[in-house]
Amino acid sequence: MAREIEFRDALREAMTEEMHRDERVFLMGEEVAQYNGAYKVSRGMLEEFGAERIIDTPISETGFSGLGIGAAMMGLRPIIEFMSWSFSLVSADQVLNNAPKMLYMSGGQFGVPIVFRGNDGAGGQLGSTHSWCVESMFANVPGLKMIIPAFPDDAKGLLKSAIRDDDPVFCLESERLLSLKGEVPEEEYLTPIGEARVRRTGNDCTIVAFGRPVHFALEAATELAKSGIECDVIDGRSIRPLDMDTIATSVRKTNACVVVDQSWPFASIASEISAQVQECCFDDLDNHVHRVNNDDVPAPYATNLEQAMLPHAGKVIEAVRSATYNL
Repeated sequence: MAREIEFRDALREAMTEEMHRDERVFLMGEEVAQYNGAYKVSRGMLEEFGAERIIDTPISETGFSGLGIGAAMMGLRPIIEFMSWSFSLVSADQVLNNAPKMLYMSGGQFGVPIVFRGNDGAGGQLGSTHSWCVESMFANVPGLKMIIPAFPDDAKGLLKSAIRDDDPVFCLESERLLSLKGEVPEEEYLTPIGEARVRRTGNDCTIVAFGRPVHFALEAATELAKSGIECDVIDGRSIRPLDMDTIATSVRKTNACVVVDQSWPFASIASEISAQVQECCFDDLDNHVHRVNNDDVPAPYATNLEQAMLPHAGKVIEAVRSATYNL
């Protein structure tokens, strides 16, 4: 049975259920306890689990991410919240150089079952240094997994799977989606990491997106359908591992592909997916793979400029029309 709850509440339910299930799980980060989280994701968790498991930290991402990695190596299962993934850049040595590589470097002696989660991407007038989309840079590192939920049910199911996973998992959440409401089952469930979801079906073009851009893709597909262009919209849900089987199956049906990605275009996730689609579906494509990214500029602060810089439905519509020029 499902009920309708907000994205932030789905994240909190995931953490709460897993903390009840496994006493090794704890949450640590800036303002997660007494302030209930910068975006109120951890509201009420301090009262429920106490200060030993809901831990406020100083403004020291390098310190508390490193502490979490050490705790994971010793058998605990930490959830580390970055107020923004932009702030994770100062802890890159811990997050990218230690957590993903420790199992390999220790010859299998020390796993790092840790979840790093927090707000990723622009869209809230936070300025250039607080609006990073880190997926294209971080997904380059072997040894980690990366999930980007777009709807509340997947936010809960993917995060629960991440907490149970024995590898480091990066959960990238959009601040702009935290108030989004959607149906979330009341019963226990997990969403598998590495399996995409087809959100809409069509025969004319495949649109692949992750996180917030999934909503731009769905909006564009609805508008395109009015002119007779029907699209498959694939919610990737996980970047690493990437479900290329689902993407390739769709492209072989539609013979056209557009990838919508909220990172910058050079060396982006869209670039990687485009390359893989070209490699495995070259003979099926009627046109080159089209990409929709952030414009290649630092994120502006002004609302109108920020929205113009980001992917949006209009850009997706233009790309699909170009990819399906013969229709």
